[in-house]
Amino acid sequence: MAVQHDEIRILVVDDSAFMRVALKKIIEEDGTIKVIAIARNGEEALDKIRKLKPDLVTLDIEMPVMDGLTVLETVMNEMPLPIIMISSLTEEGADATMKALDLGAVDFIPKGGKSYVNLDIVKIGEQLRQKIREIVRKGKIGKVLRYTRGGNAGQTFPAARHEAVHTIFPETSRPCDIVALGVSTGGPLALHKMIPMLPPDFGAAMVIVQHMPPTFTRSFANRLNQLARIEVREAEEGDIVTPGTILLAPGGKHMNFLHTAGGRLQVQLSLEPSDTLFRPSVDVMMLSLASVCRRRMLGVIMTGMGSDGLQGMQVIQEQGGVTLAQNEETCVVYGMPKACVESGVIDHVLPLEQLAEGIVHYTL
Repeated sequence: MAVQHDEIRILVVDDSAFMRVALKKIIEEDGTIKVIAIARNGEEALDKIRKLKPDLVTLDIEMPVMDGLTVLETVMNEMPLPIIMISSLTEEGADATMKALDLGAVDFIPKGGKSYVNLDIVKIGEQLRQKIREIVRKGKIGKVLRYTRGGNAGQTFPAARHEAVHTIFPETSRPCDIVALGVSTGGPLALHKMIPMLPPDFGAAMVIVQHMPPTFTRSFANRLNQLARIEVREAEEGDIVTPGTILLAPGGKHMNFLHTAGGRLQVQLSLEPSDTLFRPSVDVMMLSLASVCRRRMLGVIMTGMGSDGLQGMQVIQEQGGVTLAQNEETCVVYGMPKACVESGVIDHVLPLEQLAEGIVHYTL
């Protein structure tokens, strides 16, 4: 059910007094969001979650008495609710965050260092508050969490998928051989479910932008590679876009492309443009690919806040490609897909469990 009370009720959990004060101050700058309590360790957090039933929890990973991962797993098993992790920007912090996303956390806030969001602290706070509003007001987050975490990664959902595919997807004589996919908030949950559905003989190349900071994308790519039946890895400078391989844009850098003399597509990483909201940016990736790709493209836009990817999907469609979007019911945040759907640049709007089949249908 959707939130019925006027205020969005937040529990802040962190062993750092500074972080508790900072998060409370940032969150409560929005008069519709209230920090109803704070907790200093995992045991205290579980007690307050059970008693107070907050709408959303910000949860530190490393804490005394009981760590954040134990709290997260317990909550997801007992009473699924939206949890945003507070993560350090170390390699160990990235690995722990990937584990948290596996367990059902909807997003994370990087703690310390420069954020992958190219904004000052005021606007970072604005984005956090907007993210809280979007996630909580959605009203069906528990269903989405059960939906994306249900069963094993890649497991078919109990829907009549093949019957639906015959009615949704027309026959095509012009398959796409490269897939450009953009995703943000809720993406790890969705990609953990969708990518393993791609068959081992998947013949197209795929490039992905998932909004994440540096250090996190490598851990995420490694995790997807463990789950997938095709190769997934973080993109590096000079990589060749290869059929049957998924390249994930590294955090902190835009993924651009060059057309080599041999007719191949080569990855070029860059800090420019420097004025984008996110780096990597979905639009930058898709527009660069569309500018040099001589092949038919398939554009896919999935769960996420904002409109990054709209320009890219428009160009893909204008150039004769195919465009797919994740539907509202299975998105953690229906922002990026909504922007594309409302602009009329989407050929098919699909639930998460049908995206992989749609991708396979339109590729080699």
